[in-house]
Order: sequence, then C-alpha cells, then structure tokens
Amino acid sequence: MAPTPKTGIAVGNNKGHVTAKRELQPKPVHRKGTLAKRTKFVRELIREVAGYSPYEKRIMELLKNSADKRARKLAKRRLGTFGRAKRKVEEMSGVIAETRRTTATH
Repeated sequence: MAPTPKTGIAVGNNKGHVTAKRELQPKPVHRKGTLAKRTKFVRELIREVAGYSPYEKRIMELLKNSADKRARKLAKRRLGTFGRAKRKVEEMSGVIAETRRTTATH
C-alpha cells in the first residue's frame, strides 16, 4: 500500500508539510557480494597454481562414482552449512564436466 500524500494540515491522518520525494542514489551496501573482475581473476589464478584441496578431490571422486549424497554430506561436514555444501558440489561437478569436455575434444 503506497503512502497517501500529505495534506499540509497540522492535524489528521495525513498531517504534515507537503514535500517532493527525492530520488536517492543506491547505497554502496547494495553492491555487497558482487564478484569484482580482479577478485575473480586472482581466484582463478590461485586455483590454477595451487590446484584442489584434498577434500575437494575426494568430493570429485565421490561424484565420479555417482555418490552424490555422500559428496554433499562430506562437503557439509567440511564447510559448515548445507547451502555452501550444495554450491561446492555443483562447482566440483562442473569441474568434472569441464575436464570431460576437454579430454573428449583432444
């Protein structure tokens, strides 16, 4: 329900001085969580140099053996929340698919 306009009268439901609504700039907090180009590049570079951690390798192995539920459980134990675990398992299955695509083309 939109607020009703002010009447300019000092009493009543819509009391108060009549004013024009200002268009405010969006606050910087609305950018929170957006991935910057530089951050993305740095993360990709580190992943390329350092590779995958042991638990990530184990998740990928479980996914290859079609033990998706076990992979999610392992990820949840390591990462703390089920949402993070699902995101990680998705990422790892994407990595597996990518490696299959690159090996199939060569």
